[in-house]
Amino acid sequence: QVPLVESGGGLVQTGGSLQLSCAASLRTFSSYPMGWFRQAPGKEREFVASINKSGGSTTYADSVKGRFTISRDNAKNTVYLEMNSLKPEDTAIYYCARSRLQYGGGPKTGYDMWGQGTQVTVSS
Repeated sequence: QVPLVESGGGLVQTGGSLQLSCAASLRTFSSYPMGWFRQAPGKEREFVASINKSGGSTTYADSVKGRFTISRDNAKNTVYLEMNSLKPEDTAIYYCARSRLQYGGGPKTGYDMWGQGTQVTVSS
């Protein structure tokens, strides 16, 4: 069974919105901070947002701050990424990840489990 499965990606026009979901097949989902990363063609995988165990604290990359919102529903074992005011530079494969630490944060090394990604394409 795939532990993390992203969904909700697709094609959207500039300025539009999408909500990504990450369904976690984890028996103790609420024990882990979670994060979203993205990778565009020819670029390194980069941090997007993270959220603590309870959902009460979030962190965002400067590039998405004010436009994206990460949230989680521990009862549903799901983490979300609401994306608004989308730009072509947001085009990437978006990955959900589980933190191996007691906090999330930006470094990829802090995460020990990754989904296979969902494609987001923002047209100009």
